[in-house]
Order: sequence, then C-alpha cells, then structure tokens
Amino acid sequence: MKVREVCGVLNEIASPVLAAEWDNVGLLIGDPKARADKLLLCIDLTEDVLAEAIRLKAKMVMAYHPVIFKGIKRLTTDSASVAYAATRAGLAVYSMHTALDAAVGGTNDVLADVLGLSDRRPLVSVFAGGRCKITVFLPADELSTVANAAFNAGAGIIGDYHDCSFFCQGIGTFFGGEGTAPAAGQAGQHEAVEEVRLEMVAPRSKVVAVCQAIRQVHSYEEPVIDVYPLEDVPVAAEVGMGRVGRLAKPAKLPVVINRIKKALGVKKILLAGEAGDRQIGTAAVAAGAAGSIWRDAAAAGASLYLTGEMRHHDALAAAAAGLSVVCVGHSHSERLTLEHLAKRLTKELPKVKTILSKEDRDPFEVV
Repeated sequence: MKVREVCGVLNEIASPVLAAEWDNVGLLIGDPKARADKLLLCIDLTEDVLAEAIRLKAKMVMAYHPVIFKGIKRLTTDSASVAYAATRAGLAVYSMHTALDAAVGGTNDVLADVLGLSDRRPLVSVFAGGRCKITVFLPADELSTVANAAFNAGAGIIGDYHDCSFFCQGIGTFFGGEGTAPAAGQAGQHEAVEEVRLEMVAPRSKVVAVCQAIRQVHSYEEPVIDVYPLEDVPVAAEVGMGRVGRLAKPAKLPVVINRIKKALGVKKILLAGEAGDRQIGTAAVAAGAAGSIWRDAAAAGASLYLTGEMRHHDALAAAAAGLSVVCVGHSHSERLTLEHLAKRLTKELPKVKTILSKEDRDPFEVV
C-alpha cells in the first residue's frame, strides 16, 4: 500500500479541515508514492521512536504532535534533528493533532468515554472561516485558462474537494475612454458583450496571489474582480474541541477521579477547585493544553473539567467559578486515543501492519 492511500484513510478519520488554524497537520515528511506496509503510532516522534521505526522497518509514522510545527528555514541536525533524520531514513510522517481532537470518535470523544458521558456535544465548535469568495468576469473562451490559474494559486478548495467553482453567462457593458484598447468592441462607444461570471472561494491568505494569477492570464486591460469576505460558519454540530455531557449515573468526585486514573494509567493527578465528595452529574473534557476553555465548560453547566494541563491563573479562576479541575498531564490526556486509532486502522487498512510505539512516553514522570 502507498503512503498516499494511508493518508487518505487518516484524512477520512480526521479531515485536516478540522484542525486549528495555528496547527500543522497532514503529511509533513515523505513521498506519497512510497510504500507503507507498516505504520507506527506515537504521540511524539522522538529520537527513540525514530530508532524504533527504523528497527521495525516501518516506513510511515503517525505522530500525533507535528514533528514540524512552526516554519523552519533550515533542515539540519541542529535546527530540526528528528525531521532531518526521518527524511534521511526515507520515513513518511503524518500528524493528526487537533484534527483528531475535533473529529467524531477522536481524542476528545475517547476522553469523554472515560467518564461515560452521554448527550455529549463539543465545547467549542470548529468554524470554516478565514475565506473569501472571488468573482471575475471574462470571455467564455478564457474560462478554463483563468480558472486553472486561480486554482493553481490556491482557490477552489472546499474540504477534500479541489478545483471547485461556479460560472454562469450574462451580458457585460462598457464604454472605453480615449486611449483604451478593449479586448472586444471598440473604444469610444457603448458596447455590450457576452461574458462569463466565474466564482470560487479562497483562503484570505491566498486572495492576493489568486487575483494576481487571474490578471496575468486575463485578456482584459481592466479585469473586473470582486472579493467578498465570508462569514465563519460551524463545520458541523458534532465536531469541535472538547466535549461536555452527562454521566450515565451521577457519581461522587473521588469515584470519578479513580475512574480517570484507572483508564489513563496514571497514579497521580492535579486537582484544583472544590474537592471532597461533591456529586458530579455534568462534566466536560478537553485533551492537551486546553485549560483556556474552562469557561466554555462552566457555561455548559459542567461541575468537573478534565484536561491535560492548565495555567496557574486559569486554575485559580476556574476554581473560583465552582469547577473541579482535573489535570492528568498533556500527553496522558491524549495517549489513550492511539489505542482506539490502532484498532480502527487495523480494520480499515488490513494490508498495513499498525503498531503502537513502545518507546513513546510522557516526557514527565512523578518522582
């Protein structure tokens, strides 16, 4: 099986569209045409995990955290040692990160399952935002040329679909002033010509490039290009960051904490806010460094908030608001999802041997 085929399944499980705007998900290293008969799953691609992948002859790794996160200007042993070594080893590396967090059945649903939450919903919706609609008017015989130029510059992408557009025909009018050279008709007189209206969406970051690409291939002296900012809208009601729901049966806080420890394999947790034997009926979860969205948990009526880590002042504020906050450690809140992902991939990719890394571990330990 090829790397691109494995990527296709990973994309179906957690579309990159769901990822946070600041994140870097998808295939980060490797050749989509290369073979991938073994897939290693880990939270972090460390040097130990990389050595394990090479030892196991796995040609592809799904590292939940991106091995390339912020932009890098140099790929050297000093600037990006693991990414450099993975590239030299011919390893393909894919990241799911916040796309998997937001997806149905992903990281946060797995964490919600620990508490047995029912009637669950996301704490924070994922919005399809930061886009504009670009409209241009052109001669019919230039439709494919102009559209392809816009697509190549980054327009026309909707989810997993590419080269998306809409066009219709109409009549355009103009009066060319002195010194003009219209592509159709004559200067100095009123003209009415048949035109095509072409529409497509583009990320705001690509708008300038798309407009420049259109102008370069358009035959008009003054192409009419309109850019409309689009309102952000939720991708779907069931996807988003975090989850909130009701426990199947209300339980006292110590019982819930023991349930969390057992499921995540941790001996100690950090607890902020009300302790004691308070009854927990509604709870919220959010994997990773999600302490900042505790207000969404409180607003949703949760009395307990389970997350990976939380800043000091957020913990103080959450406790003052009446929440019991349980922090289990960043990667401990995410690690359980790998087991579930491995089972799903084993079913959906029977020709690929999916392996859970034995070298991947939390960077912290309680001493």
